[in-house]
Amino acid sequence: MAVDLAPLFVPLRVRNKELRNRIVMPPMVVLRGLNTPEGLDWYGERARSEIALVIVEATAVTRFGPELTAENLKPLVDAIHAGGALAAIQLFPVAFGRSVTPAEIELDEIDTILGNYRTATRICRKAGFDGVEPHGAHGFLLNQFFSPEKNHRSDRFGGSLGNRMRLALHIVEAVREECGSEMLLLYRHTPEGDGYGVETSLVLAEALVRAGVDILDLSPSSIDAPGDRAAPFRKLGAPVITVNELDRVERALEALNEERADLIAVGRGLIADPQWAVKVKEKRFDEIVECIRCNEKCFGNLQEGLPIECSQWA
Repeated sequence: MAVDLAPLFVPLRVRNKELRNRIVMPPMVVLRGLNTPEGLDWYGERARSEIALVIVEATAVTRFGPELTAENLKPLVDAIHAGGALAAIQLFPVAFGRSVTPAEIELDEIDTILGNYRTATRICRKAGFDGVEPHGAHGFLLNQFFSPEKNHRSDRFGGSLGNRMRLALHIVEAVREECGSEMLLLYRHTPEGDGYGVETSLVLAEALVRAGVDILDLSPSSIDAPGDRAAPFRKLGAPVITVNELDRVERALEALNEERADLIAVGRGLIADPQWAVKVKEKRFDEIVECIRCNEKCFGNLQEGLPIECSQWA
């Protein structure tokens, strides 16, 4: 492939951190544990593959303190750093498996959620993580609070756009305080969702950046034009991550060259081939183990509660 790969491998400085290139491993639940040998191997191997930023899988803030501590998370951070990547972790607002809607959250539970985000961030900072990312996308709880079709509250957390943004902003403000000046704060958001579109999302994103978000993680883009739904957010000044079949190198380069995004996230491509970025950099394209989008061993295993694998592994 006669192609200029330079845009993929240009460093990017954000706050006081330098990302060695523009490739991000997005958060993917892999069911290998965060402090097990299997989990350390999974994340460490991918960090060694020229990844700039590894975002560890969505992790419920309720787990921090009772189960996850700075001491037992530090080996994970060390494994990622040893590979040359920065380490962030995605923070989920409630326990996994708990099906809850905005209407079912009491005001005192909102205070608990905010406290849990503070505790989780404090532990992550002590463990050495470079950043944290509240999960506000894909129809989960924080995204439901933002959606006029899902949020039917009549108090200060529902109704108007400002009210529907309030929980996300309170979380970001709390997390920013705990991050201090040295940690990165990301926020994952779906630009188009139930009852809202990009223009409404831009209002939220602008407020998030003012509140201290360093990187906007927009998921997904469309299949037609990589990075298209992320592109409008670049005007806010914070670097933007885009995702969706960007293991196809021409799509990743298009998103960067057309200035639709600053960073590209490769998810299932890094499940299929942990060495994807190294092989791309060295132009060993014919050696890449390609994801064929069959969903058999990744989503299939996830639905069965099994560690994710890939049907293309030899």
